[in-house]
Amino acid sequence: MRLKLSVALLLSSLALLAQQVPVQEFKLENGMKFLLVPRKGSPNIAAGWIAKVGAVNERPGITGISHLFEHMMFKGTQTLGTKNIEEDLKIGLQLDKVRGEIRKEEQVLTQQLREGKISDVKDPKVRTPRHQQLMTEFEALNKRQKDLMIKDEFDRVYTSGGASGMNAGTSEDFTIYFINVPSNKLELWYWMESDRLSNPVFREFYSERDVVHEERRLRTDSTPTGRFNEQFNALFWKSSPYGWPVVGWPSDLEAISREDALAYFGVNYAPNNLTACLVGDFEPAQAKALAEKYFGRLQRGLHDPEPLRTAETPQMGEQRMVAYADTNPEVRVRYHTVADGHKDEPAFLVLSTILNDRTGRLYKSLVLEQQVANQASSAHNGQKYEGYFELRGVAKPGKTPEDVEKALYKEIEKLQVDLVSERELQKVKNQLAAANFRGLQSDFSLMTQLLIFDSLRGWQIINTDPPKLQAVTPQDLQRVAKTYFPPEGRNVLVFYTKKKEAGGGQ
Repeated sequence: MRLKLSVALLLSSLALLAQQVPVQEFKLENGMKFLLVPRKGSPNIAAGWIAKVGAVNERPGITGISHLFEHMMFKGTQTLGTKNIEEDLKIGLQLDKVRGEIRKEEQVLTQQLREGKISDVKDPKVRTPRHQQLMTEFEALNKRQKDLMIKDEFDRVYTSGGASGMNAGTSEDFTIYFINVPSNKLELWYWMESDRLSNPVFREFYSERDVVHEERRLRTDSTPTGRFNEQFNALFWKSSPYGWPVVGWPSDLEAISREDALAYFGVNYAPNNLTACLVGDFEPAQAKALAEKYFGRLQRGLHDPEPLRTAETPQMGEQRMVAYADTNPEVRVRYHTVADGHKDEPAFLVLSTILNDRTGRLYKSLVLEQQVANQASSAHNGQKYEGYFELRGVAKPGKTPEDVEKALYKEIEKLQVDLVSERELQKVKNQLAAANFRGLQSDFSLMTQLLIFDSLRGWQIINTDPPKLQAVTPQDLQRVAKTYFPPEGRNVLVFYTKKKEAGGGQ
């Protein structure tokens, strides 16, 4: 057994040594950072950039604006996407003016709703003649702008150059944009990306708000558990801005103006809040020269984005939420823990691996031995400013969510009372080292990791964090389980299957 353990330690150490990623970093005078990882032989370059802004940086009234930007950034530029930029910009200003007048009419209806005089502010019957006239004018302007558009021209330029996989993503903490480009088309990437950052147009802004609203309806409102999960998240976070959804609250999506967007863009999409990354076959000297030529023209923001002010307040007692949905009986238990970079985060990451997968404790105990659950899992989510640990279990037919909940607590108690064996701990560390190593092999995976890490604590953590996982001890696991998983810290969501009404309806 000692021999096997020594071999495991050796393999783990070798994996860690292989993880050191050689990154070349430089920064332009305007504050934009670039990360370069040349890799000879690949015909493509994984290219991307990240804005260090997400839903957590928003405020009530404009929730969802970060995700809205993700949509708007693909609508083209002053160079691409329109037949007549002068007319396009003119219509944009007219849309802003008319939308402002419509907003005034909507505020009157909102007040009438508060007073109980109407029941639905969206009902066309409650609009004044002026309100209806403004709506007609607004739709006509939208149509004129749409007629000027060259649809998907931004995407087509990339595709015709051999690029692929263009996409983006928004989280609570960042917004990332990425694509794969042929090695001989690197300058195309520099031109395209700097162009959409230099002079934002926000074409079809008000129409795209409706698209995002529809996305919210499909992903949240129309799914069996979407709105319940959203409510549970808002229940969990009492004061932190992590409590609102990335897609935004419906009322905010309907109210965000293009003026709001331009102001938000000016601060959060300025070059001093951006990092770009290239991984693949390119010459660093050329990459630096192109960065100066194209991104160097961007103007630094007038001031840096403000740091987050509002922190989560301590939880004083257990919170429970019960929901009935078209889903299997399930229980979720969530605890407040630590943010990304906290000294206790490595222990939580190791702990979740001990509990997870078919070789983990939850599956062995709840699914195989006790047979109270069909599925069981856990995860730690260390975000930029806050963190949480969550355990989940889907009840087996004939068992209840309460049966699963009790079984989950017993697994927590074992971690609090008994030390994890060195053998079990080393097995998990090997798994984590192997997973980290695999994540570095793909150019695209490495590029996205470097960007996300840089938006959190700096790209260097791709090299410095893995050894911290290997340093976690059984005592660390027991300590965090005792410290962060008290009964009064529980937040519990219980799903019961929604019963069918007579006649088969829901």
